[in-house]
Amino acid sequence: MFTIIVFEVLAVVAILIALSGVRIVNQVERGVVFRFGRALPCVRRPGLTLLIPLVDRLKKVNVQIVTMPVPTQEGITRDNVSVKVDAVVYFRVQDPMRAAIEVQNYLFAVEQVAQTSLRSIIGKSELDDLLTNREELNRGLALTLDSPALGWGIHIDRVEIKDVQLPEAMKRSMSRQAEAERERRARVITADGEFQAARRLADASAIMDRTPGALQLRLLQTVVEVAAEKSSTLVMPFPVELLRFFDRAAHTSPAPKPAVPEPAERIPAGSPAPAERIPAGSPAPELSPPDGLQGLSRGRSILERETAEQADT
Repeated sequence: MFTIIVFEVLAVVAILIALSGVRIVNQVERGVVFRFGRALPCVRRPGLTLLIPLVDRLKKVNVQIVTMPVPTQEGITRDNVSVKVDAVVYFRVQDPMRAAIEVQNYLFAVEQVAQTSLRSIIGKSELDDLLTNREELNRGLALTLDSPALGWGIHIDRVEIKDVQLPEAMKRSMSRQAEAERERRARVITADGEFQAARRLADASAIMDRTPGALQLRLLQTVVEVAAEKSSTLVMPFPVELLRFFDRAAHTSPAPKPAVPEPAERIPAGSPAPAERIPAGSPAPELSPPDGLQGLSRGRSILERETAEQADT
């Protein structure tokens, strides 16, 4: 009876030991077997795998893509601007054997390399590149991480810079710069519009100069537009050229010659003054100025005419 009990106990222990050598590897994992502390070259695939109890030890390695956020790193760019940058790294285990043997904790190792690489990229780049040229920086950061990760059996899928935090003073400066740029563009557009309008007006004035009737038609059109306003007062524009014409005509008309009386003849003292008889009903004779005074008056009128013409021009 005692012997039977011993055999039963031994059988149960053997079954338990045999069951302890059975392992299940999930679809997203790979198994690395260590026999007496030495890794076997064959990596166990997903499914049921058998181990030698008390001899083999199985280490499972996840081969899914790991999303690892990189903590915010503060650095100074190449153009001496202090910024804070954080990123995210996407990677997966490509060689489970190296990931289990070459590095103690590949997750911690990738995180530390990502932080140092991000600091290096910040120091080599300018602020404008961090804000506008992130694609190239992401590729450069991925290449920097990929070189040490290959020795660990890690494949860097991609690296993305998430956020760039700027100082408040730099934000205000960039805001003023953007505002000045928008104002410059608005002024350029306004000046361009005025230039085009001036060119059109110059073309219109040239056409009106060649065709005088166009000015009259434009005047009539303006009168029709003003009359459509239903206003009790109608303002008629008066051409300035017409005023200049009247002014020029007034200055060019000959001035009337002033009548200069003849000097009286000297009559000796005590002699009666001679009286000239004028027939009744006949007009009084006109007195003509002497030749000297008449030439002086003509010269004066010519001088006044030339002065008026110079004032008009």
